[in-house]
Amino acid sequence: MFALKSGQVRKTGAIGSSLLGLSGDGFVLPRWLRRPARLAARLGQGDFSPPPFSATIASAILLASSGFYGAYVGGHMPAVVQAITARSGFAVDQIRVIGHHETSEIDVLGRLELDGWTSLIGFDADKARTRVAELPWVTDVSVRKIYPDALEVKIEERKPFAIWQHGSQLAVIEENGNVIVPFSNSRHANLPLVIGYGAANHASAFLAKVRKYPELAARVKGYIRVSERRWDLRLENGITVKLPERGADKALADLVTMDRDVGLLSRDIAAVDMRLSDRLVVQLTPEAVERREASLKEGAKAPKASAEKRI
Repeated sequence: MFALKSGQVRKTGAIGSSLLGLSGDGFVLPRWLRRPARLAARLGQGDFSPPPFSATIASAILLASSGFYGAYVGGHMPAVVQAITARSGFAVDQIRVIGHHETSEIDVLGRLELDGWTSLIGFDADKARTRVAELPWVTDVSVRKIYPDALEVKIEERKPFAIWQHGSQLAVIEENGNVIVPFSNSRHANLPLVIGYGAANHASAFLAKVRKYPELAARVKGYIRVSERRWDLRLENGITVKLPERGADKALADLVTMDRDVGLLSRDIAAVDMRLSDRLVVQLTPEAVERREASLKEGAKAPKASAEKRI
């Protein structure tokens, strides 16, 4: 009896030690393994009874796991994440565009490629920034997520400097001469007009020279690059000023001085040629030529009439 009881005690003690996380040689299981060890011991003794609906829950977990694994292997995981998070309150609902003056907000929204259920969590802001940066007026852009449901798009735009006419084409350009967009908006009609091949790349430096004389700059309708070497000024009253290839600064100063002194640019002339360093050539309009010839004829008749009277 004693041997049987002793054996039972030893057996019971062994089981209890295993339930407490003790092994036969005194080894103690880590705390995080003790609960699974106790559960395994109870399963081995037949003392564990599964909770209600455990089979249904296990089946659902198995099916969900299979579905997620299939989506991952098939490359559909981003779409799954988008769908789940969007319907959990993270769908993009507000979009704020900042800093745009020339760029249409509709164009920006189109480059974001949003639909009614785009999730903010799965939205790729870097790719969206790259797409928005391809718009012609945009020079820099940042796209920021504001949780739970907002996007902020901050834009820096190019600055229009002039309208460049080359052949029959018109384009809005930057100060460095780069073309931004074809000219099509009357909002840019007040920009300076530069004409001719090479005009876009040299316009900034030359316009800076002309703007030193505001009274002259205000009367210029077009800046014409001639043979990619020199400039002509087309004034609003139709006069063309032909500037030299070298010494344009001095020619501009002389032109302004003569206009102040004798009103040169207000006379009935077609062109002022300043290409020669030692002289100024003025071309009259056809009407002025006719009037001058008529005046000369009248002047020639006057001495004849006086001679006839004396006879």
